[in-house]
Amino acid sequence: MSECQVNSALEALVGKWKHKILFPLVQNQTMRFNELKRSIPGITQKMLTSQLRELEEHDLITRKVYAQIPPKVEYSLSEHGKSLIPILEQMSQWGAMHAAHLQSFKNAKKEVK
Repeated sequence: MSECQVNSALEALVGKWKHKILFPLVQNQTMRFNELKRSIPGITQKMLTSQLRELEEHDLITRKVYAQIPPKVEYSLSEHGKSLIPILEQMSQWGAMHAAHLQSFKNAKKEVK
């Protein structure tokens, strides 16, 4: 496994908000900006815009603008972004397993004391 390739993957995915944007898009397929914003508590409009642009630059999401007033913009996973679905699912499973492990680990440390 090449560290350089891991860095490339992490650059595209790591950040406080990117996974929180990707998961709703996996579940809903297509979402408008305000739907995404409502689905991510605590994210600001500026941060969501910035993170969406970064995800778009990495070709993980697509942005479709409809020529109408008011403007309508929809976001979805790109074909390349869809390749992340099994990885995100595995990360979710691992995260649940890790949380349970940490709880057991903390309980075992308390018992030793």
